Amino acid sequence: MARIDWREAGIGLVVPVAVVAVWQLASSLGWVNPQVLPSPWAVVTKWVEYLLPLQPRDPATQSWLAWAFSGELIHDSLGSLYRVVVGFAIGAGLALPIGLSMGASPRMYAWLNPLVQLLRPIPPIAYIPLSILWFGLGNPPAVFLIALGAFFPVLMNTIAGVRQVDGIYIRAARNLGASGGTLFVRVILPAAVPYILSGVRIGIGTAFIVVIVAEMIAVSNGLGFRITEAREYFWSDKIIAGMFTIGLLGLAIDVGVNRLNNHLLRWHRGLEN
Repeated sequence: MARIDWREAGIGLVVPVAVVAVWQLASSLGWVNPQVLPSPWAVVTKWVEYLLPLQPRDPATQSWLAWAFSGELIHDSLGSLYRVVVGFAIGAGLALPIGLSMGASPRMYAWLNPLVQLLRPIPPIAYIPLSILWFGLGNPPAVFLIALGAFFPVLMNTIAGVRQVDGIYIRAARNLGASGGTLFVRVILPAAVPYILSGVRIGIGTAFIVVIVAEMIAVSNGLGFRITEAREYFWSDKIIAGMFTIGLLGLAIDVGVNRLNNHLLRWHRGLEN
């Protein structure tokens, strides 16, 4: 199994390595302006500089661990991750019960679906002026926008999962004497879990997109803020280093959520196989 994973990882690295090699070659031959597109080596150098602590360690006041995590990149990454986690928790925490109730109850679906379909196409970015008016600057408007971005993917997938439960399972449970609550907890909810987890994965990805946009406008730290700052000073290498960090964090989150999905859905995959 491990060999297959390593082989797949190696295959996945072929295209990125080729792109970086062509990029480095073009930079070395002077085909691109380094102020507009710095070389990969310059980006890596800036990324390391961005990662390292700004000040030397003071043994009297700082432990090695505190000093190691005092770098600007670590501070910005933790700030962005904090907003993503809090905003996603709020958005998904609201979407799950609403989605379950809308999926299980035709009456609730009839009441709420028009409002949901009216608000769902509006991108979270459109709420930026209102979020600043309502919450001011800082974390609250960013968390609000992230929660909004995560809410609808989780909601729609939850509704779809509940409404697409096979009727055979429901009829079989009723014939065996299952009550409404037992039917929901033991049949409908487990059958909807694959859809819900897919919505969670999409919602986290959306939350990570929204946090970068929100940080460019409403807060004074984070990866989005740092990219905007670098743009103002025309630090192209720092912009790309920040983008690279966003990509690494997004990849790590997606891999983690995918592994969690595979773990929680072992029973489902077992039935399929």
